[in-house]
Amino acid sequence: MKRYLNVLHLFWSTAIAAELEYRLNFLIATLSSLGNLSGSLFGLFLFYRTGYTFEGWSWEEALVILGIFTLLQGFSSTFLVPNLNRIVEQVQQGTLDFVLLKPIGSQFWLSARTVSPWGIPDIIFGAVVIIYAGGRLGFGINNYLLGTVPIFFGIISLYSLWFILGATSIWFVKIYNVTEVLRGLLEAGRFPMVAYPATYRFFFTFVVPVAFLTTVPAQAMLGRSTLVSVVGAGILALGLLLASAIFWRFALRFYTSASS
Repeated sequence: MKRYLNVLHLFWSTAIAAELEYRLNFLIATLSSLGNLSGSLFGLFLFYRTGYTFEGWSWEEALVILGIFTLLQGFSSTFLVPNLNRIVEQVQQGTLDFVLLKPIGSQFWLSARTVSPWGIPDIIFGAVVIIYAGGRLGFGINNYLLGTVPIFFGIISLYSLWFILGATSIWFVKIYNVTEVLRGLLEAGRFPMVAYPATYRFFFTFVVPVAFLTTVPAQAMLGRSTLVSVVGAGILALGLLLASAIFWRFALRFYTSASS
C-alpha cells in the first residue's frame, strides 16, 4: 500500500506541475464551470418559477441534488476523463504493452496516472451550492456527514462504469461516442428522479444507476434515506468495482500487443 501511495504522489505531482504551465487554462475552466452551473440553475429555475415543484422536493432540496451532480462532474473532469480516455490511445498506439510490463497493477496505473486541476472549479462550485442549500434548509454537520458515505459510493460506481467502458476499447478501439452517451445519460442526475416518468426512473435506477449518484446521497443529507437504500448503494459500488476488475482481466485476454 505504501508503494502505491508513493507512486500516486509521484504521478499527481508531476501531472499538476505539467498542467500549471498553462495557468490561463484554470481561469478558462473556472469561467466554463460557472457558465455550466448558471445554465443548470436557470434550467432548474424554469421549473420552480411558477410555483411548480418536483413531488416532495422544494427548491432548496433540488439545489442539493444539483450541487452533488456538479461535484461529481468535477470529480470526473479531474480524475476520470484525463485517465480513462487515454486507454483508447494506449490501445491504438500499442503503448499499453509498456503499462502491462510495469511491476504495478495495470488498472491502477491506467486509472491514476494523471490528474487534471481543471475540474476543481466544479468541485468547489458544487460544494458551495450544497452548503448554500443546506444553510437554507437548516443542515447541521450531521446532515453533511450522512451524505458523505453515499457520495463516496457514487464516486466508486461512477469510476467503475467509466473504466468498464474504457476497457471495451480493446475490442472496439474508438469508443469516444460511447463515453459521450454515458455522459449524456448521467446528465439526468441533475434533477430528482421523481422528475421523470416511471419507466425512466426504473432505467436510471436499475440499468444506469444515476439515482444512486445524486438522488440517494441527497436523500441521505435530508434525512429521508432508508438503511436499505444506503446499503444498496454500497453493494452496487462494490459490485461495479469488482466487475470492473474482472472485466479488465477478461478484456486483456483478447488484447493483441503491438509486438505480436
